[in-house]
Amino acid sequence: MRITVRGKNLEVTDALREYVEKRLGKLSKYLDNLDEAQVTLSVEREHHVVEVTIPLNGMLLRGEENASDMYTSIDLVVEKLEKQIEKYKARFSRRLKNQTLRDLGAADGNGQAKAEEAVEPFKVVRTKRFALKPMPVDEAIMQMNLLGHNFFMFTNAETEEVNVVYRRKDGNYGLIEPEYE
Repeated sequence: MRITVRGKNLEVTDALREYVEKRLGKLSKYLDNLDEAQVTLSVEREHHVVEVTIPLNGMLLRGEENASDMYTSIDLVVEKLEKQIEKYKARFSRRLKNQTLRDLGAADGNGQAKAEEAVEPFKVVRTKRFALKPMPVDEAIMQMNLLGHNFFMFTNAETEEVNVVYRRKDGNYGLIEPEYE
């Protein structure tokens, strides 16, 4: 697996790079043929943040964690990714047609495989329809805030494409734009 480790406000040492590679290597017990992973290590004030993105046949596995030291953040993000894989194992295997997902469950302390939990299908409890009004990004953010939502879908007046603005955990905003392959 090719692991790209970047540092933001931080120099990535060989020890940190090796630790990331070792910990992400644990994911190979759940997933075969992992081609690549992008890892960003950053320091914001006193928080050490680790972001990991792993592309899986058109899907993305992503985790982000922060703690008071970088090694703890790395451990937490790997645990989070393991839980995501376990939780959605049945869906991943259905989607990926068992190409990259092993049928083996994680073993408990006695070496026995855990019983696979029943995975409930996603349940859509409400559907909304609304007209997509062309507007600039700053107006979309204002509209999102007026509605009290964490995200807002709109037609970008500059690009004429459907975009989504969202509120990030750090209080800033993000913009999602489509990318066609």
